[in-house]
Amino acid sequence: MAEVELPGGVKAWSVTSYEEIRKLLIDPRVSKDAYQHWNAWRSGEVGPEWPLAIWVSVQNMVTAYGEEHTRLRKPVATAFTAREVTALRPRVAELTEGLLDGLAALPDGAAVDLRERFAHPLPMAVMSELFGIPAHRHGTLHRIIKTFFSTAIEREEAQANVELLYATMADLVAEKRLAPGEDLTSLLIAVRTDDGTAISEKELIDNLILLYTAGYETTVNLIDNAVAALLSHPGELDRLRKGEARWTDAVEEALRFDAPGAHSVLRYAVEDIVVGDTLISKGDAIMVSYAAAGRDPQWHGPEAHLFDVTRPTRRDHCSFGHGTHYCLGAQLARMEAEIGLSRLFERFPDMTLAVAPDELRPQSSFISNGHQELPVHLAPVARAPGRGGTASPAVRPRSR
Repeated sequence: MAEVELPGGVKAWSVTSYEEIRKLLIDPRVSKDAYQHWNAWRSGEVGPEWPLAIWVSVQNMVTAYGEEHTRLRKPVATAFTAREVTALRPRVAELTEGLLDGLAALPDGAAVDLRERFAHPLPMAVMSELFGIPAHRHGTLHRIIKTFFSTAIEREEAQANVELLYATMADLVAEKRLAPGEDLTSLLIAVRTDDGTAISEKELIDNLILLYTAGYETTVNLIDNAVAALLSHPGELDRLRKGEARWTDAVEEALRFDAPGAHSVLRYAVEDIVVGDTLISKGDAIMVSYAAAGRDPQWHGPEAHLFDVTRPTRRDHCSFGHGTHYCLGAQLARMEAEIGLSRLFERFPDMTLAVAPDELRPQSSFISNGHQELPVHLAPVARAPGRGGTASPAVRPRSR
């Protein structure tokens, strides 16, 4: 664990140990409510002008503490039960096939950005149908989310993006009030808590922001990172094809190997807490490193940095959180990735990376963990004249 400085000079304690993170995520002395428990936010030392303020200013089920968290989470949880997610499986498979048909129709030879062409549109389509978001809003939301997860933007751009996000979600809520449907947005508008009252307008919109952005971006990165890992480790892909491992194993190992969300921003000490040999004082900010937990050699062994679909500890990760704040959409994201990856590699068995693995560019974010683009060749590409051969992949990634 170490003290780190976030953009704007904001200090936080970064926790990286798998075991310590698991303990913190169920510790009642740790809160996500900045209004109650973060000294810097309560005093005004950090305020709405901070470029990352949206991550702490929202008031939804993730930032709520104690009974408030239960009140906001309970009505939404019914939409993400195992039965509800299973019922979505045929539709996810149908959307996947449509995207793969589009990829198959592309001209041969050119590199394809699989993040933009597949990893992004699949969860976008699933989440849009789940929330009842019309197609004319997809492009705007895609641009908003790209900026939302960037941690390298300036204050003015961040504030403008937040304003656009709130306006877009407010418009969606207004549309659904006039014409409700069988979707999650309409469900949240109509929901009543145990005492019979509706959630406030800010809570409604902030919960929509949480559910949509987290559910979308996490799945995009999961698919993106899994494809990159499998193409960079063809030996592991071969194990899947031989039946030595299942696609669910590949999904779990991808979640461990490259957590879709690298860090969680922020949590706060409700009282003094000792983590390892370090005292975190009451009111201090804490940043949980899910990415570090997945690569922790103290838990996963000296080869924690290697991608291994049969790793015994592949399910030992915190990529969807842990405890009371465990991600409601975890099973949906897993299902989308399992269907998407299995069908993608079945349709394009000769797919290769169009660049060397170490040339893939990470996003400009310490929150969202994915690539700026994922260039691939869907089929073997002919070598340049004079090099010999006519149908060899452009890149032969190293096996593990």
